[in-house]
Amino acid sequence: MTEGRPPRCSSMAAVGATAILAGCAGQQSALDPAGREALVLADLFWVLLCGAIVLWLLVNALFLYVTRINPRPLSRRLAETLIIGGGVVFPTVLLGILLGYALSIMPEQRAAGTGLTVRITGEQWWWRIEYLPEDGGAPVVSANELRLPKGQRTEIELAAARVIHSFWIPNLAGKMDMIPGRATRMALEPTRTGTFRGQCAEFCGMSHALMAFQVVVQEPADFAVWLAREGGPAVRPADDRAARGQDVFMAEGCAACHAIRGTPAKGTVGPDLTHVGGRATLAAGTLPNTEQAFAEWLAETDQIKPGVTMPTYHHLDPTALADLAHYLNGLH
Repeated sequence: MTEGRPPRCSSMAAVGATAILAGCAGQQSALDPAGREALVLADLFWVLLCGAIVLWLLVNALFLYVTRINPRPLSRRLAETLIIGGGVVFPTVLLGILLGYALSIMPEQRAAGTGLTVRITGEQWWWRIEYLPEDGGAPVVSANELRLPKGQRTEIELAAARVIHSFWIPNLAGKMDMIPGRATRMALEPTRTGTFRGQCAEFCGMSHALMAFQVVVQEPADFAVWLAREGGPAVRPADDRAARGQDVFMAEGCAACHAIRGTPAKGTVGPDLTHVGGRATLAAGTLPNTEQAFAEWLAETDQIKPGVTMPTYHHLDPTALADLAHYLNGLH
């Protein structure tokens, strides 16, 4: 029986180590930095962790020494020296050094962006995204998916429509609150391409947990091509089903809340749908962007995202609902 214990313990340790290491990587891990700000914060984490480990080891080593290794009565002078030196002076010096290091990185975290500015507004429960051209032209409006150029420092202007939100992309930077009536700013400088996940990190209502977004980091040339296309009008219906779906969209009053550039739809209450079919997800990261998911979202909006103000369209017959989903999914 005793011979079987070491392998079992080793297996458990291996599984535990694998789980811990797996948590350090991925699309939403602060310990897998893909941006300048996140790299600084990850370095800060490891430095503070090492400092905490050193302090913990020394305190416990001292405790073991006086209780197990050399358990003898201590003179008053020695006891006071251990308490003051080990319990006050050393922790104060160590924590002071760590605090000084942490404060030294703050100016770098607050450095402003130098190129494109992106205005992001937290709605209930989705993200309004506006790319503000450097030449002062009209903003390129999108929703629920942020795109950034690799290696360029982008200024992010944050606001909230009704309640406080918190903007967080763990792989790229720390959190920043979004407060109604006030603009807060941060800058993002991605260091590698890829797709990452952002999330609202401040409880903001019934569907707070369903308020996520994708962040796509591209090479600067690819980003410029995408931004030019994103600023253009929607594609025309590609087939008869899409044309019928567009008619349903207009007849059902969807244009009162949503905009589709190049069509009479000019609404600003809900997300801009001009290129909604080209995004990775629907409903702020809640569903995959597929035609079937579009139909489910339109028919069961309040069930999928509780508290959302968008009405359901379950009253549509299956054919009209499928045509509408087909039209929206084709808006690349």
